[in-house]
Amino acid sequence: MTFDDLLAANREFAADFDLAGFDGVARAGVAIVTCMDSRIAPLHMLGLEPGDAKIFRNPGGRVTPQALEALVLGVHLLNVNRILVVPHTRCAVASNTEEELHERVSASAGMDATWQQFHVVDDQEAALREDVHKVTSHPLIPDSVEVGGFIYDVDTGLLDQVV
Repeated sequence: MTFDDLLAANREFAADFDLAGFDGVARAGVAIVTCMDSRIAPLHMLGLEPGDAKIFRNPGGRVTPQALEALVLGVHLLNVNRILVVPHTRCAVASNTEEELHERVSASAGMDATWQQFHVVDDQEAALREDVHKVTSHPLIPDSVEVGGFIYDVDTGLLDQVV
């Protein structure tokens, strides 16, 4: 019963599902690294549809080793030729200290959470520049791939290109 609402919604979604047999390449040649924040609709914010882009999400929208792995695979196997790195305004990992997140999670969990690292971001624009550099300097990401760094405003829906 816990998932009944979601399974019902899935049956409605599947009723007119039109991606059967799709090979999984990024039809628009786009890959997006962004935050897990539910206020971000990566495809819709760029006017894209399912099947158009590869999307990698994590707290803060950071270019982690796992994100780089996904981007390399996207570039070489899945038609990606444009990469957007997109953190956002009012992000919990960019607007809290590590100590504040530890306190909040500890209070919610009812146990000490100081052992869990949260990778807070002190300067979002500097972190974005660093992340774009991680992508552009990666030996398996060719110079022909366009890479941009943007901040998504969760209050307006607009992207601001920083890099």
